[in-house]
Amino acid sequence: MAQQTIYETKPWVAHYAPGVPEKVEYSPVCVPDFLEKSVETFPDRPALIFQGYRLTFKDLKVMVDRFAAVLTDFGIKKGESVAILLPNTVHCVACYYAILKIGGIAVMNNPLYSDRELLHQFTDSGAKVLITLDLLGNRMIDLRPKTRITQIIYGSIGDYLPFPKNLLFPLVGKKKKLAADVKPAEDVFRWKDLLKKDLPAPPEVELTHDDPAMYQYTGGTTGISKGVILTHGNLSRQIQQIMAWFPSFKCGEEVMLGALPFFHVFGLSTSMNLSIYAGWTNILVPKPQPEQLLEAIVKFKPTFAPLVPTMYIGLLNHKDIDRVDLTSIKGCFSGSAPLPVEVIKKFEEKTGAIIVEGYGLTESTPVTHINPFKGDRKVGSIGVPITDTECRLVDIDDGEGEVPAELPGELLVRGPQVMQGYLNMPEETEKVLTRDGWLRTGDIAKMDKDGYFFIVDRKKDLIISGGYNVYPRDIDEVFFEHPKVQEACAIGIPHEKRGEAVKVFAVIKEGEKATEEELMNYCKDKLARYKWPVEIEFRDELPKTNVGKILRKDLKAQEMERRKESE
Repeated sequence: MAQQTIYETKPWVAHYAPGVPEKVEYSPVCVPDFLEKSVETFPDRPALIFQGYRLTFKDLKVMVDRFAAVLTDFGIKKGESVAILLPNTVHCVACYYAILKIGGIAVMNNPLYSDRELLHQFTDSGAKVLITLDLLGNRMIDLRPKTRITQIIYGSIGDYLPFPKNLLFPLVGKKKKLAADVKPAEDVFRWKDLLKKDLPAPPEVELTHDDPAMYQYTGGTTGISKGVILTHGNLSRQIQQIMAWFPSFKCGEEVMLGALPFFHVFGLSTSMNLSIYAGWTNILVPKPQPEQLLEAIVKFKPTFAPLVPTMYIGLLNHKDIDRVDLTSIKGCFSGSAPLPVEVIKKFEEKTGAIIVEGYGLTESTPVTHINPFKGDRKVGSIGVPITDTECRLVDIDDGEGEVPAELPGELLVRGPQVMQGYLNMPEETEKVLTRDGWLRTGDIAKMDKDGYFFIVDRKKDLIISGGYNVYPRDIDEVFFEHPKVQEACAIGIPHEKRGEAVKVFAVIKEGEKATEEELMNYCKDKLARYKWPVEIEFRDELPKTNVGKILRKDLKAQEMERRKESE
């Protein structure tokens, strides 16, 4: 019998928190069943809170059922796709569950995207109906002829507000650019008008874990946005994996801070679907800026808060942070980018909460790794593979041979949360999914002897300077530790002697001043000489994805364009 490799022995399982299983006995429930189960168990518990407006699980089900009837009346059948272009609002949750209830495929889209980006996603997914806001209505009417979309449905921020906000909104909504008039057009409908229609109940649709539930588009950090096919099984099992990881958080007893955008798979799984499954109240924050986040925490007392680093940093830098009570929060989950150690320490001191960093990809629904919530958390680590998730590191060049612990290699993952493939892209699917189900992440990582993983960098971001491998993330981390630096991002630039050298883009904290020479000197005893930056450029802000991940590729493209123009 062949000797097991270090990855087959799963050293990480020994570090699971008490009560966390190595394997889950999965329930066969599909996503619409999440809501049905919570309605049965917690009918009168608030499911959603939006600006103080409360909707119980029972009332949410009524809304979902009515909208499912609307979609059926529009001719949507099992396997057909419907596009959602919404922030975190009541409409967003209701229409998502309605689409899946009738066997439709939900296509989540970022409201901040340009028409060009949206056109690609609408056409590639074959969406037939679009649900959006009045603020985007006219743009979408103009874009519709280029797509297969037939009906457009629009809601308003003012549709679900408590008294007296609901009375004031019609007077101030347009002035504050929170509402807009939508021009008359054929097959364009108001959300609330449709919900008033007396329609027959939609037919019962049989769903299985093998049925596609979503086309979730990648963030475009590595080129053209790809439609990831996620099944009901991917989504359901991912939620059951996450619940198994946090056994101290009980069904029907928690309050979720719904700040991560639901149109991104991170927010969709760890906030929206998790809270519906667990019977938790979800506080919807459509614009997760520091002011709005702080207000939501103070007013509604969330106990669980999945956030991204920019949100933690923004909260800690808010002028009122020392005057408010944030101790309702018991647990936090951070992902999408590394969270500086100083930020973790300060936020935990302020709240008394535990922050666990994790990791995932759109292609894995997204979570594959989390630090133990009750147990050893390792600084700078993405944690250990979660329940039912296998991992291994392979040679960066040949993509096959396994590398031993403590050495860098490309991270491969396998588990029930891994996608079925990319929509309409068989060749791209073949590049990242092996025949035996391993997903090539494109990230370079190390695993220590305990089975904790550390992301070194993205394979495509590797800088080769004078024959040495330089991982930009190593340099980012050094600059993050500087007391004056709020954010930093390193890229490779052409160098006549070394081939490539390092350039750093830095954002200085408000009220601070720093010079290029000061930062250059700061890193000299912290980095090997071949990693020293040759240039530092100060910026007011860095380009980011919708979940706060710094877009290194955009900075690289801007730099290359600037150099081209100066030649």
